[in-house]
Amino acid sequence: MKLAAKLSIAVAVLLVVIKFYAWLNSGAAVMLASGTDSFLDILVSIINLILVRYALAPPDKEHRFGHGKAESLAGLVQAAFIAGSATLLVLHGVERVVNPVEVQHTTLAISVTLVTIALTLSLVAFQLWVVRKTQSIIVAADSLHYRSDLLLNAGVLVSLLINNSVWQYADGTFTILVGLYLFFGVTQLVKGSLKQLMDHELSADDIITIKQYLKEADNILGYHQLKTRQAGAMKFVQLHIELADNLPLVEAHRIADDIENSIAEALAPCEVIVHMDPCSVVQKSK
Repeated sequence: MKLAAKLSIAVAVLLVVIKFYAWLNSGAAVMLASGTDSFLDILVSIINLILVRYALAPPDKEHRFGHGKAESLAGLVQAAFIAGSATLLVLHGVERVVNPVEVQHTTLAISVTLVTIALTLSLVAFQLWVVRKTQSIIVAADSLHYRSDLLLNAGVLVSLLINNSVWQYADGTFTILVGLYLFFGVTQLVKGSLKQLMDHELSADDIITIKQYLKEADNILGYHQLKTRQAGAMKFVQLHIELADNLPLVEAHRIADDIENSIAEALAPCEVIVHMDPCSVVQKSK
């Protein structure tokens, strides 16, 4: 996760330099918009790096459950930056549609755009690998932004190819379309971040996995009060299992340990707490 954040910053810095150089020499609005978007990427990536370090910090006296929710906060911060970037893109696009101009030095701008696409593809591939391994919201949010950048750069490339010779409004129109797509991405980021902040249940697949292990466990007569949540990459599961009244405490402890270890391994990283209830107590409470 830390490496993904550092690579994101390095790529963003390089892209800002070459994009603004191309904009100064071509005057293309989409290059200015793309460069501005990459500059925002730098700010977002720096924030991500700080919050990743905090989110990965082990639990302490003040944060017994760890610092995973820092990832959700980072997701909301990213959403705000992306929304600002999208607004800027739409405004630039509208201005260029109203006042279309001929793009200069298109060969330079096209070359820079192709390099940008290649670098972004490489970064996104690595980020997606990290997300599969860690389920990190921070890295997933950053990956979403860079995937949207691929669309932005594709639009830049197309508009540079056709703006002067085919359609003079291409420069502004593609900029507006990508800005609108970014707004859609913002809604997805906010939704995912709020789910974790509000302790939303784990996915349906995770719940099925938990119930399958409980079904296959030895000497369990039932279970209740199954509760799940997630903070960053860490998942939390707690439940009560119902056991026979005459079951020795040592055996009951073994059963609970087996369940905790099985679920924790299947949903790793995961913390599982199992409470043992005598069956007669459960029946009385019902």
